[in-house]
Amino acid sequence: MTHKTILSIDNGTQSVRAILFDLQGNIVAKSQVHLQAYFSDQPGWAEHDAQGYWHAVCRACQGLWQESGADVTSVQGVAVTTQRGTVVNLDADGKPLRPAITWLDQRRTDTVPPVSRWWALAFRIARVKATVDYFRGEAEINWIKVHQPDIWARTDKFLLLSGYLNYQLCGRFADSTGSQVAYMPFDYRRQRWARKSDWRWQALAVLPHMLPELVAPGARIGVIHAAAAAATGIPEGTPLMAAAADKACEVIGAGCQEPHVGCLSYGTTATVNTTTTRYVEVTPFIPPYPAAIPHAYSTEVQIFRGYWMVNWFKEQFGHPEQARALAEDIAPERLFDDLVEAVPAGSMGLMLQPYWTPGIRVPGPEAKGAIIGFGDVHTRAHVYRAILEGLAYALREGKERIERRSGVAITELRVSGGGSQSDAAMQLTADIFGLPTARPHIYETSGLGAAIDAAVGLGLYPDFATAIGAMTRVGKVFYPIAANQAMYDQLYRRVYRKMYARLQPMYGEIAEITGYPQQR
Repeated sequence: MTHKTILSIDNGTQSVRAILFDLQGNIVAKSQVHLQAYFSDQPGWAEHDAQGYWHAVCRACQGLWQESGADVTSVQGVAVTTQRGTVVNLDADGKPLRPAITWLDQRRTDTVPPVSRWWALAFRIARVKATVDYFRGEAEINWIKVHQPDIWARTDKFLLLSGYLNYQLCGRFADSTGSQVAYMPFDYRRQRWARKSDWRWQALAVLPHMLPELVAPGARIGVIHAAAAAATGIPEGTPLMAAAADKACEVIGAGCQEPHVGCLSYGTTATVNTTTTRYVEVTPFIPPYPAAIPHAYSTEVQIFRGYWMVNWFKEQFGHPEQARALAEDIAPERLFDDLVEAVPAGSMGLMLQPYWTPGIRVPGPEAKGAIIGFGDVHTRAHVYRAILEGLAYALREGKERIERRSGVAITELRVSGGGSQSDAAMQLTADIFGLPTARPHIYETSGLGAAIDAAVGLGLYPDFATAIGAMTRVGKVFYPIAANQAMYDQLYRRVYRKMYARLQPMYGEIAEITGYPQQR
């Protein structure tokens, strides 16, 4: 088994990574291709050349075979994991009709397909009409039908990015149930396309023939065909196995397969997840997403702009650290950690609510970000630490919501994503949650999760528990510092948890007065 490898293709927001894993979960070789930034023809839009994703996959794979230790003959199978919610329209020849609409896109339409009066009445009785209206207005396919009817009429397939890459690799229109996180007619409880009578078919301008076949994580989708082999260097005939969306793969790649282990993702979107075999809606009428394990669910609370806020701070206020890092040839992250550690726990009373982008229900569509508690002692270092603390407070609140709805206490934490590489962020997370907080043994947890799916599907391990046990392990563990934990607990309970309710009415007033953001 030591000479066998799995190729994971991880198409994130900022880059595509082709990674070879051995069956102990170690990285054998890795190649990364940075993506061009999304483009916006209108404010709030976020599009990307669909074929550009595929070309980046090809370059990443071709680059991988040039890396030391990369043996193409060792590859047993391939698995794809991608960013969630990015959609691609294809014509009858399998060619993209328009740029991909990415998950960051904020367009919406007020012209939506009607639902029957019976469903409308049911939604009113259940007090979820606003949520359903939001769903219909946000759905990309509804916007396309209204604003680009010619594109809609020529759409033969409407795929998520994962389904598009699977098609490019093997020629079959198929995708994993674990990747279905989008405005699609997907039955999250049963993890299949919704029944014909389901309201989602009325609410969305998508037709059954436009959607791919669905298979469970670990199932074989097909084999790498000749054209894809020539473009990527992957041997023709190599099995292509179903994985799941990047967040779902991150969760199992971090070793979180039991509901008492919480997985924090410190990525562009920050999330707290648990894996469970029970269907649990943390927020009523907002379903749990499919896990990267068949017939399991990933309960999730997300902070949409998450660690994007850290990058925002670095771009707006981090020029001294960036310049010094370049001059001294050191990692800028080390200097930003120094910035955090120069400020005491609690940021001397500076408190941040990280709702830079609104939510659907909790927080609601009126939500905004807020920083309170400024005094003349505060510097940009305090702001930076307050951002990290605010994200941890928000995720702790999410953890407590998951615990209340699931009835299972979360007693351990794993942290993945870019922010997990910061010791300062890891320590304050342990302090705010009051729990041991572990960094997985490798950074590439989404790629590793995809490799686990493939390894089980190929029969290299008998089941997911065995594969996760063999391929994941804990790296460095951070334990709460008692004095910091006590202060954070008071700030969280007495201040943070009250901020949104107190500020919520004013957020609506701000939008009404300024016209920004446009009320959804």
